[in-house]
Amino acid sequence: MIDILLLNGTVVTVNKKREIIEDGAVAIKGDKIVDIGLSKILAEKYSDAKTKIDATGKVLFPGLINTHNHLFQSLLKGLGDDRVLSDWLVQVMFPSAAKLTSEEAYYGALLGCMDGIHSGTTTIMDYMHAHPRTNLADGVIKAFQTLGVRGILARGYMDNGADFGTPKAIMQDSKTIEDDCVRLLDTYHNLNNGRIKIWIAPAAVWLSTKESLLMSKRLADAYKTGIAVHISETPFDREASRILHGKWDIDVLEELDVMGPNVLMVHCVHLTPRDIRMTKFYDAKVSHNPVSNMYLSSGVAPVPRMIEAGITVGVATDGAASNNSNDMIEVLKFTALLQKVHHLDPTIITAEKVLEMATIDGARALGLENEIGSLEVGKKADLFVFNPKLSAKAVPMHNPVSTLVYSSSTNNVETVIIDGKIIMENGKILTVNEGEMLCRAQQVAEELSIKAETNIYKKRPWRSLAY
Repeated sequence: MIDILLLNGTVVTVNKKREIIEDGAVAIKGDKIVDIGLSKILAEKYSDAKTKIDATGKVLFPGLINTHNHLFQSLLKGLGDDRVLSDWLVQVMFPSAAKLTSEEAYYGALLGCMDGIHSGTTTIMDYMHAHPRTNLADGVIKAFQTLGVRGILARGYMDNGADFGTPKAIMQDSKTIEDDCVRLLDTYHNLNNGRIKIWIAPAAVWLSTKESLLMSKRLADAYKTGIAVHISETPFDREASRILHGKWDIDVLEELDVMGPNVLMVHCVHLTPRDIRMTKFYDAKVSHNPVSNMYLSSGVAPVPRMIEAGITVGVATDGAASNNSNDMIEVLKFTALLQKVHHLDPTIITAEKVLEMATIDGARALGLENEIGSLEVGKKADLFVFNPKLSAKAVPMHNPVSTLVYSSSTNNVETVIIDGKIIMENGKILTVNEGEMLCRAQQVAEELSIKAETNIYKKRPWRSLAY
């Protein structure tokens, strides 16, 4: 007997053949997909399924994979408008991070993950770089567990960069960083049926000493895990690295022998052709964050060139303080449109490629391509049911992939299944009381903005704001 049988839908598999099965069905037992095929065959074969979901007129997609986030920043939405990255860091992010508590980290992560689930996101990497006090990362992991998402906690750190405005409150020495990384790895790595994983995440090369970068590689090798690092998000990142280390950020990673297939480089907006060749040579992966790059006016990442070079490129929201949401469906559309308008070429990237970036390529970027990223027998049951008729925006649906990427919203995500469990049904998350959580998150966010003194809109009357 199987646990869940989804019937009568269009199954967009994103398998090697990129098959789309009309009137298809997916059978789930435990945490795995055990069968995929035509509904008329699977309905008879699994007539005793415990739960049946009728997907008539709907589409089954692999769960979307958000390869980069800072979930606590969900509490900072709207506070960082109209600033470049360096100003945004010093005026909004750093002051907020310095005041962060475990409860705030928990509610920020809950809020961000709920936002993500509503957009069909089943896997989230949280790049948790703020550690003004102990055990803040545990609050994020608690949120992962509460909601039931597949979560990677990338234990971030800063032990350099004071000359560029990094507050001492969120800087740590290398031993403290290593001890806490080991604690998290020993406590949580591969917990909850493998849904929880721990990575190492130097915040940026210019925010890291060479000693801590070497420590990251040593731990990642020892625990067979990954390294995430911001790379060349702006010209400032490259120049700050050159001032502190004598080389551009990606060259520092090569010099220290950190580059490798388990390295996920985030942003990569200002990679040179040589950098792209180096990335491919070492099989490092890239996380593309188009909405954040636009919000902070960081530039347009050379995504088509990276893809042409054979580099694995996933997509992500980035933290909600520089996005201002965790909506991966929104990211899909911007991923395509940003490149089209920048290159003046409507063929430069397609809806189909964008979906791959958000699913199987995202899985490959996280080293999980054998477990998630496509609907295939033997893989984890991470998927969502897309109902076009839940909003006029998505009707008519001629091509399901095009509809998802260009003409849909979170309203169309009806059901989300993660690790074989129904986490959201009929648009309602089942693992928490959303109403209560949203009210509490609002309170926590307001309290944090007061402590950090980041809400300029509270400091002056509305009539004084310029339009």
